[in-house]
Amino acid sequence: MAAFHDILFPLDIALKSAGGPERRTEIVVLASGREERNARWAHSRRRYDAGYGVKTFADLSEVVAFFEERRGRLHGFRWRDRLDHSSAAPGVAVSALDQVIGTGDGAATQFALAKTYGGLHAPYRRPVTRPVPGSVRVAVNGDEVEEGEAFTLDVAGGGVTFLPGHVPEVGEAVTAGFLFDVPVRFDTDYLEVDLSAFAAGAIPKIPLIEIRV
Repeated sequence: MAAFHDILFPLDIALKSAGGPERRTEIVVLASGREERNARWAHSRRRYDAGYGVKTFADLSEVVAFFEERRGRLHGFRWRDRLDHSSAAPGVAVSALDQVIGTGDGAATQFALAKTYGGLHAPYRRPVTRPVPGSVRVAVNGDEVEEGEAFTLDVAGGGVTFLPGHVPEVGEAVTAGFLFDVPVRFDTDYLEVDLSAFAAGAIPKIPLIEIRV
């Protein structure tokens, strides 16, 4: 049975890889030459190629072992996106004020972590389901609160739950800062490795694709 393994793909290899978000847009060209465009997906889906991070035979062996334990495409795992793994801007430390994740109503105790992109025309709110444990900071109405004292975190879903006595009041902004990983799986059941080509500098293809968990 397929499962999600809460384990991080080898970090030193992931940070040298290639990839990014993919969208699915349907375009119909009308007789007038104008276009009708429709977004088929509400959320982007990220694809990566870990092969660019494999530089040595030791790296290659580590990836093969990781692939075998995941049973190819069967089980998901965590992936650290070198370009986009923080609630803050690149090069800026995480702050409890980075992202607005909700507004209190005096009763709601659960808020989902999310990261918003853009803001002027059509901001995109991306759900964050795999925060890095120990990295999440939360503030209510601008005042930071402590994990374990004021809230608990679901690291397997990205949910923040406020404890009794700390529930945000009506109109209070709930903000958060965090590091996060992307849930992915291998996008192949076959790793084709030509050792002679690899020794000559060829890059093996190791495709990964984001999954919803």
